[in-house]
Amino acid sequence: MILVADSGSTKTSWIALARNGQHIFQTETQGLNPGVFTKETLYERVMGSKELAKAREKVEKIFFYGAGCGTELGKNVLAEVFRTIFTKADIHVHEDTLAAAKALQSDDPAIICILGTGSNCSYYDGEVLHQKVISLGYIIMDDASGNFYGRQLLRDYYYNKMPHDLAAKFASEYDLSAETIVRNLYKEENPNTYLAELGKFIILNKDNAYGQKVILEGLRAFTENHILQFEESKVIPISFVGSIAHFLKDEIKIVMKEYGLKLGKIVRHPILSVAEYHIKQL
Repeated sequence: MILVADSGSTKTSWIALARNGQHIFQTETQGLNPGVFTKETLYERVMGSKELAKAREKVEKIFFYGAGCGTELGKNVLAEVFRTIFTKADIHVHEDTLAAAKALQSDDPAIICILGTGSNCSYYDGEVLHQKVISLGYIIMDDASGNFYGRQLLRDYYYNKMPHDLAAKFASEYDLSAETIVRNLYKEENPNTYLAELGKFIILNKDNAYGQKVILEGLRAFTENHILQFEESKVIPISFVGSIAHFLKDEIKIVMKEYGLKLGKIVRHPILSVAEYHIKQL
């Protein structure tokens, strides 16, 4: 059995393949970002899946692509956790942008952007990923991500910059008491996921003038801070992967046109395409 996984901070999608390429099962666990979670939490999240726990002795190879795996430390942490679970498996851990590149089903050069709970951007030359910006995480980076928009909403709500009718709606749908926010940001696990959950509000209200303003400002910041770092962005397509990219595709088109950039593909769930790539390698 071969396991292929695509992971963010919120969730991990898994597909188990037989040697003949047949899908054995597909499942989801919570996110497995080694930059955010302890080894103990990572272990518990994997073992929380009945399918994965049951198959642990049958797995021969793992191809894991995840957020937080762009450093050797992150890769090593996850590989160590996997070795304690899948004791017979040959383990390969890669950063999530490589999964995005494979999901495009092309060897042509492209700028690969991820917009989900977090955000990232790389240049794929057809064989190798090139990074210009080292991510320092959700607190000061992750432009145009779910957690970025959640953070912006909270700031605007508390600074009284959000339109009154929208602020009332926001408060009716979420517990926005200072005590709850502070607890989730500084005492609970997964503050980035908490912020991304709040960030869904901006997507559901993106036709509002305020919503459009916040969304476009976030996408412009992402474009200037990430995409334009690459000279290649002026001549090759800019492709996007992730749920935020999927739901904001119209706004992405607007910003790409503003900066004179060529939009490539927008893929919401890369896992099926990544699995297809590995089936071809069997």
